[in-house]
Amino acid sequence: MATWKIDPVHSEVKFKVRHLVVSNVTGQFETFDATVTSEKSDFTDAKIQFEADVNSINTKNEQRDGHLKSADFFDAANNPKITFVSKAVSKKSDNEYEIVGDLTIRGTKKEVKLAAEYNGMVKGFGGTEVIGFSIKGKLNRFEYGLQWNALTEAGGVVVSDEVRIEIDAEFSRSEEAKKAA
Repeated sequence: MATWKIDPVHSEVKFKVRHLVVSNVTGQFETFDATVTSEKSDFTDAKIQFEADVNSINTKNEQRDGHLKSADFFDAANNPKITFVSKAVSKKSDNEYEIVGDLTIRGTKKEVKLAAEYNGMVKGFGGTEVIGFSIKGKLNRFEYGLQWNALTEAGGVVVSDEVRIEIDAEFSRSEEAKKAA
């Protein structure tokens, strides 16, 4: 069994949402953790666990970040974590996968499908095995209780309902797993 821990220094957990219909606002979570365990080298039996600290949200605007943490959106005081637990990983091609799992935001758990690209494995510093994935997905924020919205003078929405997820993740094989192998 191989256990892989995310390297937060070499990983990003980002989201994009349409703003005023004409542009995108990008944000990210600065604090997160993830583990992948797998017996198969092709990761088709992988179990993935992920969590992000809602209070670490960063959209490069303190006022907006505060609003996102409020009860209008993530309600960080009552729901401080976003979590994902995989249910199935299927290989679509040599380096393309579909990951199905439960995403919990603001206390609401929904099944989502994410597209993952396996970027390969290398020996990192000290001979540690390192793997990389690029993961993308979409969700409807209203399904998770992130209901706040407003209309512009022209009748357009300020924030779209669709949120795009973009994760670039680098994982290192944990020392404990290497000793047990």
